[in-house]
Amino acid sequence: MTVRSAAAAVLAAATAVLALAGAAAAAPVPQPQAATAENRAAAHEAAAAPDTLATLSRFFAREGKVSLAAAQPRIEGEAVPVSYLSPEFVAGRAGAPVARLEFLASQAVSSDGQRAALWTAKTGAGWQVVNIATGDDEFRYARLGAARLPGGTVFREPQIDAWYVAGGDRVVPLDEDAVAAVGERGTTLAAYRVRVTRAYGDKLPGSAYAEAGEAGGFAEPVRGSGGAPVGVIAGGAGALALGAAGSVLLLRRRRTG
Repeated sequence: MTVRSAAAAVLAAATAVLALAGAAAAAPVPQPQAATAENRAAAHEAAAAPDTLATLSRFFAREGKVSLAAAQPRIEGEAVPVSYLSPEFVAGRAGAPVARLEFLASQAVSSDGQRAALWTAKTGAGWQVVNIATGDDEFRYARLGAARLPGGTVFREPQIDAWYVAGGDRVVPLDEDAVAAVGERGTTLAAYRVRVTRAYGDKLPGSAYAEAGEAGGFAEPVRGSGGAPVGVIAGGAGALALGAAGSVLLLRRRRTG
């Protein structure tokens, strides 16, 4: 695929997702604090909607791996909660959990075996898909975390793309980036807080670092009215930033392996 055709495919994928994310500017609705059965069901319904499946067909066909007609995407399993390192924890707020719920993810599979995660959030217009990301990180690490530390909280430290599971007084690594950060056996919750506070404590939202627009800090993701990240589409060719509905769409390739 040429650079020009690859860029066109990326643009087409972005255009497809805009239809899903367009209502994110609706009136604010608080993000749910727990992945209840009701919320999971609502997220799954949004992911399996006909318009979403049509968008998925275009997404899976964007690089010519499968034709638009043959993609035939389907949703597998139930939606899973996805949590990220909490800024409140980094800031040392008393009682703050190590991670906070960011969105629910549903797994989509195409006829040729491609996989993607549909990020769903509650907006003023109800539950909607606000992002499509290639691969199955959200589901793979949820399973791995449940096996490593049953009942623990699986979460991602997005600044270094590291996945962990936390439970009791332990933080256990789930991938090589997390191992590099806390060691193969993991660390205590207190020691982990010291590490992330040292790394990001002066880069939290509202800090001078953040206000200066510096890259690489603890930046808040672009969010919809429901509090979930909006418009980060992983799996495109190269990088392209688009302005739409008051948000920035960043197309990037999610790391594999």
